Amino acid sequence: MPIPKAELHLHIEGTLEPELAFELAARNGVRLPYADTEELRKAYLFDDLQSFLDLYYSLMAVLRTEDDFEALAEAYLARAAAQGVRHAEIFFDPQAHTARGVSIGTVVEGLGRALDRSRERHGISTRLILCFLRDQSAESALATLDAARPYLHRIVGIGLDSAEVGHPPAKFREVYAVASALGLRKVAHAGEEGPPSYITEALDVLGVERIDHGLRALEDPELVARLVRDRVPLTLCPLSNVRLRAVDVLEAHPLGRMMDAGLMCTVNSDDPAYFGGYVDDTFLAVRAALGLSESRLRELARNSFLAAFLDDEEGLRERYLAEVEAYEFGTG
Repeated sequence: MPIPKAELHLHIEGTLEPELAFELAARNGVRLPYADTEELRKAYLFDDLQSFLDLYYSLMAVLRTEDDFEALAEAYLARAAAQGVRHAEIFFDPQAHTARGVSIGTVVEGLGRALDRSRERHGISTRLILCFLRDQSAESALATLDAARPYLHRIVGIGLDSAEVGHPPAKFREVYAVASALGLRKVAHAGEEGPPSYITEALDVLGVERIDHGLRALEDPELVARLVRDRVPLTLCPLSNVRLRAVDVLEAHPLGRMMDAGLMCTVNSDDPAYFGGYVDDTFLAVRAALGLSESRLRELARNSFLAAFLDDEEGLRERYLAEVEAYEFGTG
């Protein structure tokens, strides 16, 4: 069994495997421009973030009904359980669906069906994080948050994703202020393709508690010192970074150097159907490529639970941390 871990950077739309895409396409009368799953998998080769996003958004056309979103989440949770995931904080992109005429209620209630039974069926506690598309307007983000109000009992926080360069965090100052007043937790993608200054801006202007990616933090020593001092978690996605050409090869990934610098790193799968592996596949890959010790892997697993949006009333965080400490690597 893999080491117990939380997954904190996971886009549910990015778990759409080709087989499920074709199944949902047939169910909904959607014609995909690929002959079969093998041809579709060949399309999963990307030059950069934008080339990935083009395919990512086009495949969402197969997601139409609550049943579709339930099936998507259920498929992810089954895979995640086999990968040692004990807690998952799942991103979703409502604007990508409402733009196609699919209501936010359809998305949230469909996902919620699978999440509601996740603890019992898969042994995974879950949280749902609503992400805004940063290449859309701030007004669209505000309208999306307003539309989500009837469903906030299912949503723990907000995030910011999609094309980063040219869309600084400050663009979304107002919507993050509104979300904060509503009691929502706050995260944002920053420092993947964008500069380290985007990380600083996300902290200072948006008031985020976690940085999704943060890959380029090492370029700014003052920022590194701040992140270390304040124990700001970074939800890194090494396989994604290589597939999207942010890092040339996994052996060159800065994860090891970031941990050596004292940064609070976690390892996640991002969009695993597209990037060649789920979260324990990622653990195994970075262990081999970077020569990470068992103590480093345990640190990554421990950090994932420390950085999670878990309340204390059920004692889940302490229970999960105890599982990490008790784990014996010879059994994985």
